[in-house]
Amino acid sequence: MTHTFEELLDKQRAADQAHATVQALRDQGDPPAYETAWQAWRDLVRDVQVAVTEHAKEQGAMRAGVELDVKRAVRYTE
Repeated sequence: MTHTFEELLDKQRAADQAHATVQALRDQGDPPAYETAWQAWRDLVRDVQVAVTEHAKEQGAMRAGVELDVKRAVRYTE
């Protein structure tokens, strides 16, 4: 499946938001909610990794470089 760079950014944003939810739930004493959030985050991260790998392969680029570009674009924009 072809993934555009914008799609990769959207997937990374969703994973980052899920991670923030996991962090917020960590110390709240609600293990079922934490476990559910953690599983959602894990699944989103896996989806990002698969999409980045496919995109890099399609573009003939280094996977690590694509991943770094995605994370920079999502996390370090003004």
